[in-house]
Amino acid sequence: MEDAPGTGRTASRRVAVVTGGAGAIGGAIAAALAAAGHTVVSLDQAAEPPVDLASDDQVRAAAADVLGRHGRCDVLVHAAAAFDKARLADLKLTAWRRVQAVNVEAALLLAQAFIPGMAERRFGRIVFIVSDTVWSPPAGDMLPYVTSKGALIALARTLAVGHGRDGIAVTCVAPGLTDTPAARAGQPAALFDEVRSRQALPRTLVPDDVAATVAFLASDAAAELAELVSWLASERCSFSTGAAFDLSGGRAVY
Repeated sequence: MEDAPGTGRTASRRVAVVTGGAGAIGGAIAAALAAAGHTVVSLDQAAEPPVDLASDDQVRAAAADVLGRHGRCDVLVHAAAAFDKARLADLKLTAWRRVQAVNVEAALLLAQAFIPGMAERRFGRIVFIVSDTVWSPPAGDMLPYVTSKGALIALARTLAVGHGRDGIAVTCVAPGLTDTPAARAGQPAALFDEVRSRQALPRTLVPDDVAATVAFLASDAAAELAELVSWLASERCSFSTGAAFDLSGGRAVY
């Protein structure tokens, strides 16, 4: 049965696509959305079938497969990220382009594939996982990664302006240093202590913190002031503090 105009579908009937769903953060997001009643599709090199998000052909094919098997995508979460490090003097264009392809272009191609259906149904939620390093880059060798996350924020803002009248909300979530196997393998243990010492909430961010925020943003409740306040007052909002949450319908873009 077709959706009534402007209502969308209940979560139990919605399809959510999560890139990087085999990773710690993407996996936690996929689990949270599944618990909320979504049918979740993971796009990842470690998923089945595997998808190389650096390949535009594979990304387009994966999007077509989602639409062929499920007929729709109601929620798109781009959590996958390439993290190749290089300082300016040593940066190779191949590495630069791979990071931009995975982190930015895959999001663009998936939005291009899924937004028409969202607009037709008058409901869509798109969430990009970015990074707090955009505002405070920790090191020069993170040039490709930080640049890509800044571009992703700009992409989200422009999509939000272009498709808000279609019933589509586009937002970003910017986690700080998160306790994942990849972060533990790639960063010294002392960095976790140093980051904690500068946080207002003195504990280390975990994937479930990110997932709870994304699951709320993917819901109908995110559009209602009372529901937002209820969420902020709950234990589900466990790692946000000192923030101004925009509920202006995109009139004010932070």
